[in-house]
Amino acid sequence: MTVALPDEVFGTFDTGDTAWVIISAALVLLMTPALAFFYGGLSRGKSVLNMMMMSFASIATVTVVYVLWGFSTSFGDSLTGDSDIGGIFANPFSLFGSDQLTQTRGDEVVMWGDSTVPAIVFLAFQLTFAVITVALISGALAERVKFVTWLIFTVLFTTIIYLPLAHMVWGGGIMSGAERGFASWMFGSTDGEANVAPIDFAGGTVVHINAGMAALVLVLLVGKRIGFGRTAYRPHNIPFVMLGAALLWFGWFGFNVGSELAADMTAGLVWVNTTVATAAAMIGWLAVEWLRDGKPTSVGAASGIVAGLVAITPACGDLTPVGSMGLGVIAGILAALAIGLKFKLGYDDSLDVVGVHLVAGLWGTVGIGLFAKETGIFYGHDAKQLAVQVVIALFALAFTGVLTAVIALVLKPIGWRIDREDEARGIDSAEHAETAYEPV
Repeated sequence: MTVALPDEVFGTFDTGDTAWVIISAALVLLMTPALAFFYGGLSRGKSVLNMMMMSFASIATVTVVYVLWGFSTSFGDSLTGDSDIGGIFANPFSLFGSDQLTQTRGDEVVMWGDSTVPAIVFLAFQLTFAVITVALISGALAERVKFVTWLIFTVLFTTIIYLPLAHMVWGGGIMSGAERGFASWMFGSTDGEANVAPIDFAGGTVVHINAGMAALVLVLLVGKRIGFGRTAYRPHNIPFVMLGAALLWFGWFGFNVGSELAADMTAGLVWVNTTVATAAAMIGWLAVEWLRDGKPTSVGAASGIVAGLVAITPACGDLTPVGSMGLGVIAGILAALAIGLKFKLGYDDSLDVVGVHLVAGLWGTVGIGLFAKETGIFYGHDAKQLAVQVVIALFALAFTGVLTAVIALVLKPIGWRIDREDEARGIDSAEHAETAYEPV
């Protein structure tokens, strides 16, 4: 049954803005196959197919979930006028199947909020964010997880964790600038001329802290690979890594610039900030390698690119280009240092999801309080923005950490780990009955 939507959600879209957001959605979708190449290259030859399949499978499962109940859970109340559930999530069934978004009234279509794009286009864009968030987690679990368990996890994680978090941050929930949000509780939504609403332009909390914290919880509960700490897990194909990083950078312009939902000057600023922060992060990462190891590496350059992209994601609309450089170079340094923690602390984060996405995501989210041109400490303002950013980062950590642990334990009877013999032989042949490379 199709629910009639209120008259006020209908309007006329701008063709230029709409075209840009559609293109951005395609760019962000490209990021998940790009991630498959990035992760696949970092893996060993006997596990590259499984690693890439985990990303491709995320596209399949999350897309279906998002169209059926995902958009409704994150954003449905904004269109139907219904109340959400405690500022945590909207009714999953109010726009189930998303058919209502294609309603028309004469020449008018269902629009998204105050934007100039149709709601169905906004759905397409947000769908791709959900897909890559789930896929990011897979890099922490390389070489040892049952494919069927991963498939079920993608559905549960999307439904229970990602969709509510997206609502809380971008759908008017408790981590947004709404009156019931954290900033309002702490300081009021505004303080003089300084807006202290939480800032997450394109996904520092929703995507990167979320994925990084989920990865940390899973590696602690699933356990280490056979031989961790004794075996050298070297990337089997560094050109794949570089290709994946290049395509991620390209797709990230859709990720960040597309989040403006318009082709305007702010979109141009976001493009510049994304570029300079990423370049600075690569310099920061390579500087650490040069000083620590004596040689800059290709993998380090690719990893620095990703660290910079992660850090600038929440901040890209609120920094100056020079501020973005500062945020980026620190992100590269912090992430380069953080990836060594797994050996000191003994957790097997296979492809450094925690070291890159969690650390750089936290830094990018909190660093807004320092570098934001309108509210940041480095631009002469007080610490209120910093306090708000710390609170939303901590909340995201706790929310994701607790619920990921619950999901992991619920799936324990199915089993997370493949057999030891299969892991030693290679997960590609064990789980998929194929190998990437024929024996010479």
